[in-house]
Amino acid sequence: MTDIVDELKWRGLFAQSTDEDALRKALADGPVTFYCGYDPTAASLHVGHLVQVLTMRRLQQAGLRPLALVGGATGQIGDPRPTAERTLNDPETIAAWVSRLRSQIEPFLSFEGENAAVMVNNLDWTAGMSAIEFLRDIGKHFRVNKMLTKESIARRLESDEGISYTEFSYQLLQSMDFLELYRRHGCTLQQGGSDQWGNLTAGLDLIHRLEPGAEVHALATPLMTKADGTKFGKSESGAVWLDAEMTTPYAFYQFWLNVDDRDISRYMRILSFLSPAELEELEKVTEERPRARSAQRALAEELTTLVHGADQCAAVIAASKALFGQGELVGLDAATLSAALSEVPHARVTELGPLVDLLVEVGLAPSKSGARRTVKEGGAYVNNVKVTDGEAAPAREELLHGRWLVLRRGKKNLAAIEVTAG
Repeated sequence: MTDIVDELKWRGLFAQSTDEDALRKALADGPVTFYCGYDPTAASLHVGHLVQVLTMRRLQQAGLRPLALVGGATGQIGDPRPTAERTLNDPETIAAWVSRLRSQIEPFLSFEGENAAVMVNNLDWTAGMSAIEFLRDIGKHFRVNKMLTKESIARRLESDEGISYTEFSYQLLQSMDFLELYRRHGCTLQQGGSDQWGNLTAGLDLIHRLEPGAEVHALATPLMTKADGTKFGKSESGAVWLDAEMTTPYAFYQFWLNVDDRDISRYMRILSFLSPAELEELEKVTEERPRARSAQRALAEELTTLVHGADQCAAVIAASKALFGQGELVGLDAATLSAALSEVPHARVTELGPLVDLLVEVGLAPSKSGARRTVKEGGAYVNNVKVTDGEAAPAREELLHGRWLVLRRGKKNLAAIEVTAG
């Protein structure tokens, strides 16, 4: 597949563009400089951002030149949410988050060669602009009646809270980004999610007003959804972040491993860099043997390696195997083991008691008699070692890293005991 537009369509990454034929011609004539923006509204990107980050990577590999914009200015305003006003963060916090987001995006792009990526910050061209200049030079070219048709603004106007002028002006700031990048870097394509379509096209309109004859384009990717109707990027514990301190590599890996069979084929095409032939083979295997979760494992390994590195991915896979008796628990480092066990049912105690009590404590048995029956039948394991003595009591010397005890009932029911200071 040599045409990037055809590949995006095959992968389900092409929602709409301003003029597909004109875009194809521009790409064929090349080279094309494009940009995608990310607002620092949190200390980390989350997995929902991976669609745009990986699409940037894909477009660069196809020969386009990427500009990755982290919005030090727009991050202080916030794109209007359909429900309520955003809480504004102070400039110092925003600046720190800009640095963090830049460091997360940079590993996905190449900063060498003819189409080397460039990191940009819209605070560079807004910080020195006065309110009067902004209103005269930018605001003059926008029509309020058209801005009111944007879905998020329309929904806010219908709510009791309404919308502030601050968030209402966000579209002007984002439009100015495209104008400035067109002038400074020759950027002629903006990439973003389909929920940003109003902002994307507003930028085109502004350029056409101020730069007559300019040929610029917008390309939107579809929003990621889940088959069960819940929001993509959320786990039971909340958002799945790219920052290892906010979501551990183990939890990140498990998120992809647990993707619904109804979603995995679509997610693989959108997020994986495997070839179409490899993806179609995984789709076939998943359909024939869904319990093997081959596609989920492939996606979990690929994305964990991309986001956290090969060493972290290997450690996570080793932990996953070891917890279920397919590897040595003692070989796991403390951080990986702790992260893995925090994702399973666990209880904190100050002293170790009889095993039957511990099995009940973590929910692996309904009662002491049920726990004794599990032990007697050979279904109880402590640190992957089968225990058959109904009166057994684990010793402190058995604690992994002086803290954890891994309990298992049968092959798949896993829990942990964490011993803490009294």
